[in-house]
Amino acid sequence: MSTKVNGFVFYRGPSMLDGSPIIAIATGTAKGSRNAKTGGEVQTWILRDDLSPVDAVKVGADVSICGDCKHRGMNGTARSCYVTVFQAPLVVWKAAKRGLYPDVSPEAGAAILSGKVLRLGSYGDPAAVPVHVWRALVAHVEGHTGYTHQWRTSDALRDLCMASCDSAFEQELATAQGWRTFRVMAQGEALLPREISCPASKEAGAKTSCSACKACGGTSAKAKVNIAILAHGAASKVNAFNARA
Repeated sequence: MSTKVNGFVFYRGPSMLDGSPIIAIATGTAKGSRNAKTGGEVQTWILRDDLSPVDAVKVGADVSICGDCKHRGMNGTARSCYVTVFQAPLVVWKAAKRGLYPDVSPEAGAAILSGKVLRLGSYGDPAAVPVHVWRALVAHVEGHTGYTHQWRTSDALRDLCMASCDSAFEQELATAQGWRTFRVMAQGEALLPREISCPASKEAGAKTSCSACKACGGTSAKAKVNIAILAHGAASKVNAFNARA
């Protein structure tokens, strides 16, 4: 693959969540992200193949790539997801439709990603993509991070991803099932036992980046504590309610 190409398609096929057609794309393979928090992680985007991310959200078809995540909202309303779909997800989807990203096998993708840090699901839940695809992709990476809201229904990603939790109650359930957790907290909430503030967060002083930290790599990561971060943007309203519930 040409070094000028900044990404590749590593999966086209049915969503593992509802069987609808999806596409999964890695970007930042040649030119890393400018996001200070995530650092130089290669990003992955899980999208409907037949609908733009914007249209998918409007009609509720984002369930194919987000599952039961409460931050999806309902047909574009009451949405609290921090990802703005008309920005990066739409740009990546349009680029894929123009054929700018070559299709490669997961094994070939693993060679491209060798020595890099990979984020599983920058948009979209990693559980939408077959687990064997992720396992192939991370074969030679320096590290990986990932988050899933589907931890209640499957433990297949437990070694690769953190259980995304929106309350202390969810965190307790997930840890009881053997997951490491990433919890979004409301302002004023305290850390739970064996939980630390995200080292890349503002409240922790942004001491590092995700690509350098690599703590959010599920049970296979060197870190064994759970991670928490203060809610920001639209999600802060949802988590303020969860904290009171």
